[in-house]
Parts: sequence; structure tokens; C-alpha cells
Amino acid sequence: MPTTTSSQLSAAQARRIALAAQGFGRARSSADGTVAATGIRQLGSLIDRLGLLQLDSVNVFERSHYLPVFARLGHYDKADLDRLTFGKKSRYTEYWAHEAAIIPMANRPLFQWRMDARRARQSADPDGWVQNNQPMLDWLRAELAEKGPLAASEIEHDANKSRGSWWGWSDVKYGLEYLFGWGEVVSDGRVRFERSYALAEQRVPAEVLATTVSETDAVRALIADGARALGVGTLADIGDYYRIKQGPARAAAADLVDSGELVPVAVEGWKQQAYLHRDARMPRRIDAGALLSPFDPVVWARPRAERLFDFHYRIEIYTPAEKRVFGYYSLPVLLDDRIVGRVDLKNDRQNRVLRVQSSWREEWAPPGIEQRIVPLLQAARDWQGLDAIEVVDRGNLARELAGAVALAG
Repeated sequence: MPTTTSSQLSAAQARRIALAAQGFGRARSSADGTVAATGIRQLGSLIDRLGLLQLDSVNVFERSHYLPVFARLGHYDKADLDRLTFGKKSRYTEYWAHEAAIIPMANRPLFQWRMDARRARQSADPDGWVQNNQPMLDWLRAELAEKGPLAASEIEHDANKSRGSWWGWSDVKYGLEYLFGWGEVVSDGRVRFERSYALAEQRVPAEVLATTVSETDAVRALIADGARALGVGTLADIGDYYRIKQGPARAAAADLVDSGELVPVAVEGWKQQAYLHRDARMPRRIDAGALLSPFDPVVWARPRAERLFDFHYRIEIYTPAEKRVFGYYSLPVLLDDRIVGRVDLKNDRQNRVLRVQSSWREEWAPPGIEQRIVPLLQAARDWQGLDAIEVVDRGNLARELAGAVALAG
């Protein structure tokens, strides 16, 4: 049970609960061996705690799904995470959870209602792609049945040949993605981030395929898991974790309150009703330092990040360069239980340099934060196998950070 018996939480208490639920404040591994190295067991435990790892293709610093693990556990071997999540006998799979994400294989039946709804919606349009490409869909099913798991680029078809690339979105790729959304086709792993596709029966254990969960029960389970992963949140926060609409989320939350799994609470400064998960911990303090992915659950819901951390955050990947304020791939900097700034990182693999394209502090951040950010950059440099850190003179923290990096050597 939570350590608080009050129906009122301070803003600081809410932050600590939220970060503890997300796995912060625990011992991290390090490259020099001062803390035990992170292995498969620790990686699996973290994914199960979070419920998912969101996938994203941007690779200017590092692909997003690797970053929440590094933020919480420190130095680890990415190949271990690849084997755990994309291996042939993995107990994880991919689906549209928050967005495209790695999820536990055992949770796949909780999304069957979403698969069925996508199929019904996309098949109903008489002028839509699905209705006009049934032969393509049948051909893809037969091709995968005959040849086993294949990447889109491996499937021989005129539409694929004419465009060729992974990002061409040929009819082959469209068809595979429709079948993936319906649950007929699943990921069989990734090579250089290109997904390989398989029929569900070729990859998903029979007992998982045979498991049926009603939409009501599945939504309730997903709301419960989202609340557990967040620790404390509004209905919108909790529903957003697995993209559950507010009507079904509200009904599920009411059931969970009745069962005692969720406890209604008021949080200082929050206008909306909040819910505390019964298993949430509230540490006296959080000792943490981390660079957060833009797609980390701590910050992916931007209104929640503002409520929890007084941190206004927008990713600027799709903003024209001349209109960017903080940079292309700006990572929030977490120190203890506050987000104190952001750094725009680029992994210059050719020259083996971690480039800090810009660095910023929040107005209220305490002095000296650059001293604590330097070790985070050093850890990121070492984890990525780079040799140096270079800080560009852009941002209201850049000069102080550059000086601290130079002093650290």
C-alpha cells in the first residue's frame, strides 16, 4: 500500500511517486564495473515494469527504445536488449500500444479488441485501400505462409521492386502494415531497424493466440497497468498510457476504484482528479540523474510533464531548422525529482564525438547543474563507444557546460 494515508498529495510527493513507479532512484550499472553490469534479467524486469518501450526511427543520437533503459539502468549492452526483444524466442512482441512499441507477449491478447476494431474500420470503406487491394492481401498471406518471416524489402513484387526502399511504402508495405494492425501478421524481429514480418501463428505461442479477453476486461487491465506504471495520474494521463479513450477509461477507473486498486487523490496544483495506484511507493527522496528520450513515459504526455515538473516540452524534429528553439533532438535532463534543462545531442559516429548541439537550463534550476550533467554526458559517450564530447555555444547553459566538460577532461 502507499505510504501516505491522506487524500492530498503535494506536488513533490506526486513527482517522487511518479518517478519511483517508472524505476528511477535505484542503483545503476556503470562501464567501469563499480556497479554490477546490467544483464537480461534486469532488462526484462524493467520492460515489465514500464509495460512497453516505444519505438521510433530517429537515430541522430540513439533510437528511442534504447534510451529509457539507459536512463534507468545505466551502461548496458544494446545487443542484449536486441536479443531479449527481437530474438526468435523472445517473450516480447510489437504492437500499437502507446504508439508502435515493444510489449510483453503475454499482454498481446489485451489488444485484440483494438486489432478487431482496426480491421472493421479499415475494411468498411468501399473506396479505401483494403477493399481495392484484397488480392494483394491474399498474396501476402500466401507468401508468408510459404516462405516464412520476411522483410518488406525481401518480398518479390513489382510494386516493391519499383520503389525498393524501406521507406517507399509500396503496396507491399501498406498491405503488411494493415495485416500487422489487424494482428494477422506480427514482427519477427528487426535488422538495422527494418521489421521482419511473420504470420501470427508462425511467431506467437499457441496459448497466447488462444487467449481471449473481452474488450471491457482488456481495457480495465490496461488502465490498471497504466496506473501502476505511472504511480499517480489523472484519468487522461492513465488512459493515454495505452491510448484508451476517455469514456472506456472512466468506466474502467470506476471499477478499479471500487476494487481498491485505484485510490482517488487530490494533487497540489492539479485541477483534475488524480488516481493513486495502491502499489505505488513514495520515497522520501529520489536520487537520479538521466537524459530522457522524447518518447520516455516520464515526458511523452506533454501536459503531464508540465503539471509534474513545470516543464514545457515539444519535440522539434518536424519544425523547420530556422524555427527551432531548443534543437532537433532535445533530451530533457532529470536531476533527482526535477527536470532542470535539456540538451540537443548528436552522435557523430564518423568522428567518434558526442556533440551537444545546444544546452539549456530552466529558469528556476539551481546553480551548478552543469557539474551534474557532465557525468551524464560522459556516461552517454562511453555507452555509445565515442571518444570525446564537444559542446556547441548555443543555449543559456552552453558556456557553463562547455567549461565543466573541459575541466572534467
